[in-house]
Amino acid sequence: MFDQTSILGLLDRGARSYLRPLFSQRLISNDSSLEFELILRTNSRTFKAFRGTEPLLREVIEKSSSSLRLKTQLDNCLTSNNKWAGLDLTIPPIMGIVNVTPDSFSDGGDFAKSQTAIDHGIQLSTDGASILDVGGESTRPGASKPTIDEELARILPVIGQLTKLGHIVSVDTRRTEVMKAAVEAGAQIINDVSALLGDADSFAFVAQNDLPVVLMHMQGTPETMQKAPTYDQVVLDVYDFLEQRVQACLDAGLDRENIALDPGIGFGKTIDHNLSLINNLSVFKGLGCPILIGLSRKAFIGKLSGAGEAKDRMAGTVAANLESIRQGASLLRVHDVKENVQAVKIHKALESNSF
Repeated sequence: MFDQTSILGLLDRGARSYLRPLFSQRLISNDSSLEFELILRTNSRTFKAFRGTEPLLREVIEKSSSSLRLKTQLDNCLTSNNKWAGLDLTIPPIMGIVNVTPDSFSDGGDFAKSQTAIDHGIQLSTDGASILDVGGESTRPGASKPTIDEELARILPVIGQLTKLGHIVSVDTRRTEVMKAAVEAGAQIINDVSALLGDADSFAFVAQNDLPVVLMHMQGTPETMQKAPTYDQVVLDVYDFLEQRVQACLDAGLDRENIALDPGIGFGKTIDHNLSLINNLSVFKGLGCPILIGLSRKAFIGKLSGAGEAKDRMAGTVAANLESIRQGASLLRVHDVKENVQAVKIHKALESNSF
């Protein structure tokens, strides 16, 4: 750890700041004494520079002319993001997965027919899902894109019926044409694995219509993302990418309350990358947007637990999701809704009953 003079010197020489709230401290202290870890990054090195409470951080901020970024991060960390897309995030809502695809990694083909997918969405809502995430393109590693017509044919009947029944629906797509048609059919939220970089018009469409959006980090594309993903420092690299996308949305006029962030577990990441992101998820609180985690049934859970079949990874999914919530996640995207809803309720009850 560095002394205050060294930290001020690094900030004034252009080091980038990252602030990690140590949320586990809430188990033994009140919020006013919540500790933070300050990470500084230069062109050549990354330092864990400081660990302390808010008042000590404020001292650094007041003495440095180059600490606006750090001040913004601290303010964001101390601000509760309890609303997104009109939803109350006090208890993390569940986004239930409705894959209308023949080739998704976990349930490809199970709900490929429209009525089967509709029935599945209704059941997920009954089980406690607040959002139904409907997708017509598999983004599993190595997957290839369907045509636009194929994607539309898969999802539009499902979205239309589910929204007609009063459900909140997000569309999982990276194509503007699909986004437009899905919104016309009733979808209220855009969930884009490319963070609105999938094609030239998606960013403008979402910004102009001020639609709630999930911006996700992915290294490469589904076709290439697991072919030796590499990072300088995965948590900070993902942070920098999402920070740029948030700023682009804000500059275009999108309301911050409509932006959620997904670090993209399993999308161009090794097992170690995934674990590092989950263990350091609270860093992303510095961006001032709710954090969505989508790790349901993913391969890293299978490799760590020995559960070869994706449908056998529910318990591992719940364990990772609960740690994600402890680290600051605000929403969970899952296949197994009922089990995760139950786990979240118990977790929040235990958290609120500490002394």
